[in-house]
Amino acid sequence: QVHLAESGGGLVQAGGSLRLSCAASGHTTNIPYMAWFRQAPGKERKFVAGINWSGDIIYYEDSLKGRFTISRDNAKNTLYLQMSTLRPDDTALYYCAAAGGLHFAPPRNTYEFNSWGQGTQVTVSS
Repeated sequence: QVHLAESGGGLVQAGGSLRLSCAASGHTTNIPYMAWFRQAPGKERKFVAGINWSGDIIYYEDSLKGRFTISRDNAKNTLYLQMSTLRPDDTALYYCAAAGGLHFAPPRNTYEFNSWGQGTQVTVSS
């Protein structure tokens, strides 16, 4: 079992930046994929970005490419999401997720991830 804890959220003005972190503990050896999701009030949880263990497979929700950057530091068991040029519609609860097992394609769906953090709130004011 992997325990995930997000941090780094907060209130930021439109156009600003934030870096989210997700610290993993427990059985963290060789987690095949990790990802960020977000959930706005009253909406479903949506995929933001994902990365494999070695960091050579990185993928994003298409509309977020160029503004968001995902990375991981396996030595620190930490996943990051650098967000720039933030907009009010980026306001959401941001979740870190880990996917174990085998995947024929990089996972993007919530059901493909078996460990979740509690989320960190990002609020972007206009």
